[in-house]
Amino acid sequence: MTDEQTQPNRAEITREKLLSAALDVFGRHGFDGTSTRQLSEAAGVNLQAIPYYFGGKEGLYVATAEYLVTRIERHIGGLRQRIGTHLMELAAAGQELGEEQARLFLTDMATTMVGLLVSKESEPWARFIIREQMEPTEAFTRIYQGIMRPMIEMARRLIGTILREDPASEHVRLRTLAFVGNIMVFRLAHAAVLAQMEWQSVGPEQLQTLRNLVAELVGQLRQAEGNTR
Repeated sequence: MTDEQTQPNRAEITREKLLSAALDVFGRHGFDGTSTRQLSEAAGVNLQAIPYYFGGKEGLYVATAEYLVTRIERHIGGLRQRIGTHLMELAAAGQELGEEQARLFLTDMATTMVGLLVSKESEPWARFIIREQMEPTEAFTRIYQGIMRPMIEMARRLIGTILREDPASEHVRLRTLAFVGNIMVFRLAHAAVLAQMEWQSVGPEQLQTLRNLVAELVGQLRQAEGNTR
């Protein structure tokens, strides 16, 4: 194998090292608190790799947000595609999504998300996203448009069906955000959850308990009395 054939692989490996390290380092120290030397040392690559591959720290920061989107998409992309395909097939047939199917899809989404959120892998993701929630930059736009907005809007569609309300209504938007918040708490308040539950960590048994809980939250979604489509 020639050097020309191996070079793209080396470049991809270097980029992956930098993005993986940047996700953790930026999440811990923020953009302003992170130096390019910290990033290169954490990745184990030459300092010049940052301007070479990303144009500088700013470029690496935005690329890190895009990298985060792809990492999350690996876990939930299949589920999102399956639901989206079903919705398109219904639309093509001139049919509407039924409440029972909407609950099944929402339960799949919720149990998948809670499993991802309590995993060790999601720790650096959460730190990065929380910083962007507090002081949004272009990185937040990439994360929101790439993963948050599509998932929230799909959940809105499902919750709107369950509540028999317009998914675009203010009430359904708020109900959806409240529902998502009930799941996000298991990562955003992870330490408090462990302390309150007297758990040392979230293992298979604890994860099943959480999945049962979020399925229960789906079951508690009810149409407002007297409300009809």
